[in-house]
Amino acid sequence: MKTLTKKSIFSALVVLFSVFQLTAQAIVINAPEPADNPNLSGSTPWSAICAGNGGFNEYFVNISWIGTANAGNEFILELSDANGSFDNAQTLKTITDKNTVKDFDTSFPIPTDTRGQGYKMRVRSTDPIKIGSASSAYNMYYMDVTSNLNISELGDGVPPGSVCSTGAITLQVDNIPNPETYQYIWFRSGTELTGEKGHTLNVTQTGMYNVYVDYGPSCTGSGNTDSNIVDVNIGGTGAGIAINTPTKTSLCSTDTEVLSIDQTNASWNYQWYKDGNAILGATGTSYTVNAAIAGFEADYAVEISGTGICNELSEVVTITNAELYTVTVENELNLVLLPTQNQVLTVSTTANTPNYKWFRNTIEITGETNSSLTISEDGEYYVEVTQTGGACSVSSKNSEITTVVSPASFEITTNYTGSYTACETTSITIGVELINAVADNGIKTDVTSSLIDAFTYQWKKDGTDVTGATGKNISLASNLENGSYLLNATIQAFDINSNTLSAQLLTSETVNITSSGTVFCSGGETIIISTSADLSSSTFDWQLDGSSINTTDATLTVSTPGTYKLVLDRDGCSLNSNEITITPLDENLITLDPGTEIVIPEGTTKTVSANGGTSYRWVDANSTEISNSDSVTFSEAGTYTLIASIDNCEIIKQLEVTFLDTFKVPNVITVNGDGINDQWVIPNSYSNKEDVNVIIYNEQGQEIINQFDYKNNWPQSTTAFTKQNMVFYYKIRNASEVLKQGTITVIR
Repeated sequence: MKTLTKKSIFSALVVLFSVFQLTAQAIVINAPEPADNPNLSGSTPWSAICAGNGGFNEYFVNISWIGTANAGNEFILELSDANGSFDNAQTLKTITDKNTVKDFDTSFPIPTDTRGQGYKMRVRSTDPIKIGSASSAYNMYYMDVTSNLNISELGDGVPPGSVCSTGAITLQVDNIPNPETYQYIWFRSGTELTGEKGHTLNVTQTGMYNVYVDYGPSCTGSGNTDSNIVDVNIGGTGAGIAINTPTKTSLCSTDTEVLSIDQTNASWNYQWYKDGNAILGATGTSYTVNAAIAGFEADYAVEISGTGICNELSEVVTITNAELYTVTVENELNLVLLPTQNQVLTVSTTANTPNYKWFRNTIEITGETNSSLTISEDGEYYVEVTQTGGACSVSSKNSEITTVVSPASFEITTNYTGSYTACETTSITIGVELINAVADNGIKTDVTSSLIDAFTYQWKKDGTDVTGATGKNISLASNLENGSYLLNATIQAFDINSNTLSAQLLTSETVNITSSGTVFCSGGETIIISTSADLSSSTFDWQLDGSSINTTDATLTVSTPGTYKLVLDRDGCSLNSNEITITPLDENLITLDPGTEIVIPEGTTKTVSANGGTSYRWVDANSTEISNSDSVTFSEAGTYTLIASIDNCEIIKQLEVTFLDTFKVPNVITVNGDGINDQWVIPNSYSNKEDVNVIIYNEQGQEIINQFDYKNNWPQSTTAFTKQNMVFYYKIRNASEVLKQGTITVIR
């Protein structure tokens, strides 16, 4: 596909190449444009991509470029993400056989996860390396769902047709895999419900509901995903059903309670619910709650349904467990019994009139019937609490077990109390994490919470006491404190050393590097990278893209693009500088607003602004400078050049300013040699155009002119006109249609 705009840009770029003598490897790649699909009859260039119907996924773009490509070059057609970003561009097509073809069409498929309205395309070359301009944004969708959706209230795949409910209901898409991964467009009675994009819909209003998969403004209709329609009636008055008041709502384990609906009808269906979930088989007018079944305590309700009525759910009735009392151990569950020491065990309970029985190693301790117990030997202790009063008497419950040990030794474990990464963290706290009492048989019991404050502590660094570090934690805030740390702890006759932890903190200092530039203008240049840090007594490493390139020079001279940084050794840790990225010159850094093709009505002006440079020079066709600011106002047609600087580099862009046509194709010329109206001059939208064909016929229908790129130079003499007034016929056309046709009268 060729367009007038692209031809103009192409011609301007050719002029630019010849004027400034670009190197043999220079290349400019235009933005790809939609093209006809030659495999489809009557095809026209696409304006959006709606792939997937019947598996169809073949589209074409036109690619044009100028310059010289090397023999091994590949053109790679790339696709952005749905927001137009090429940070993670996807390859649509790799082209290896067009290195001498400057204008061609190529086909491509879109990835099957493409869904969005902001996709762009671009083309890049590999030899020479060049990234072309990005295209406009397009709607692109691969429609992997192209069949009718089903929506229902129950999610069972059965279209309900109509639903009648006294309260809100939820409709859901239920016939495609992973419905939550798509966006949807919901409608109520033909009106779109703005903002409702999920696969479920909370319905609170009466109406007729349906849904589509949202494939954007261009593709949704062609996806064929319209669902069934559900006619919902919300707010019916209902029958006002309720559950009869139970005899009691707090049950003992030997109790049962019959719940019944307060009104019945032979045409109704019934369903009982427990905590909002339907009870399997509970479809009668009553339901019996059996307290002997664990988990009976709950909220119960009943729902009616039937022909001609709205589904109606009763208010809940709450059934509780009268035997549901608590027994709570107040002491630590793991205790250490040191020599000559006693411990007190205590429980609390919500039981009505409780009795207590204490047990050691499952054997009852005779005479211990209080809520507390004083012990002097190790073992496993618990208490049995019996409720003797209230509605449900003589029910028992055991407390949790308290493990009491007489230690043969202790084991202390320390750990970093926050996140720590060697040579990245700049401060850290180390503290006691676990204290185990170790019995004679090797069994360990966690006694951290009961004894952590009973020990005496001393921290050691590299085997030496740290002055003043006598708490259960030690804080380190400097790389000068790096070393190996352990904790010595004592209690009575026990003396224990913890595990050893290494602290390797990164210094809090910073190091910065600077460069004499960040862009290579052409091959053979060098850039200086340096630092204000004193490297004379340091071990250091200059790196390019993460790899070492120099360990001796305080100043670095580079000629290779990439990301540079300086790494210093600080106490065995790497101290990284800031990074400097040096790149080849990219002509796309300079942009022009509104572009390089400027059309103005004669007698008016147009301002063009440049962006991305550090300085600018604007010159006319005679190389005369007309401005050195970032913008210039044009009032005359012609070819102009912008020379933009980025640091020490120059980028050259050419602009074409033309006047807007304000006259029509003339139908009379006077060839009398007076210099006025002697030639047939047509508007510049038709003349001087390589893709516009001008044909002139004489009165006998014979062609006398058949030209592309007509130069407004007919007739070139008056000798061919034998009559006073002669009539000629003309057609102006492009490759696909006649643009203009009519007659020309020549007056001598």
